[in-house]
Amino acid sequence: MNELEHGASKNSRLSGVIYAVVAFLLWGILPLYWKMLSSVGALEILMHRVLWAFVFTAMLVSYRGQWQEARAVLGDAKKRRVLVLGALSVGLNWGIYIWAVNSNHVVDTSLGYYINPLLSVLFGIVAFKERLDSWQLISFALAFMGVLVITLQYGGIPWISLSLALSFALYGLIKKGAKIDSVIGLMLETAVLLPLSLGYLGYMHFHGAGSFGNAAFLTTALLVAAGGATAVPLLLFAQATQRIPLSTVGFTQYFTPTGMLIIGVFLYNEPFSKGHLLGFACIWVALGLFSLSQFSWMKRHQPGWLRNKKAHVEGGS
Repeated sequence: MNELEHGASKNSRLSGVIYAVVAFLLWGILPLYWKMLSSVGALEILMHRVLWAFVFTAMLVSYRGQWQEARAVLGDAKKRRVLVLGALSVGLNWGIYIWAVNSNHVVDTSLGYYINPLLSVLFGIVAFKERLDSWQLISFALAFMGVLVITLQYGGIPWISLSLALSFALYGLIKKGAKIDSVIGLMLETAVLLPLSLGYLGYMHFHGAGSFGNAAFLTTALLVAAGGATAVPLLLFAQATQRIPLSTVGFTQYFTPTGMLIIGVFLYNEPFSKGHLLGFACIWVALGLFSLSQFSWMKRHQPGWLRNKKAHVEGGS
């Protein structure tokens, strides 16, 4: 690789990290948005989210003159399957998340998005043969320990958290393998869910039960703006997955649950025990260690016993 190519690759990685950080910060404060719509049923919010996200991205596709490219994507059978799977996984994630936030389970959603990066790292290793260095392996172990402590704190299976983690990790995996423009991809994914959205909202409106146009102006405006609130961070996330490894995406995702945790505990006064504190502390240390592992001086000072063991395993494989 020459100097020009190396510089371009470095710039691509940097932009990928920036995309990821901004996307996850936006997701971190998203509970504030859905709480403002707490007077609307979760399913109705979800259907509006699908509708207006489609409208928002369709406008972007028109502005960028990408309809021919969109038709080419639809002409590829493999990409159509990817779009359907992506639509199902992200639709499930959206629905669970909106319901959880407006049912006073913001801390549970935070746990879900702390578990999610572990699954992203695992998928990156299994599906794309991504490798972690010694510091990153230690970070992964600490994060896993923290999630385990928090899970045990519940005394049962935290289904909200696990459902959110799995559905979004799968979405990230699907987006990583799809060579589809992020705007076109999101537009077509929401198009898959659009008939269900229009059918449900039409039924609600016909029976006079819908909030759109019947509730306060602010509520109607927030339902429409849900398209932008949904599309912008997702588009940034899609850009990030194309530029940096899933393992790196996985750990930058901790910005999202940290924001959710702060909002849930300090703004909405949800329970947060000593067990939670211990688990989250492990995760925060893991995040700090992973971030430091990106520096060359940390790479040169990896734990010798772990590095030697790794080299032995790779040499014998």
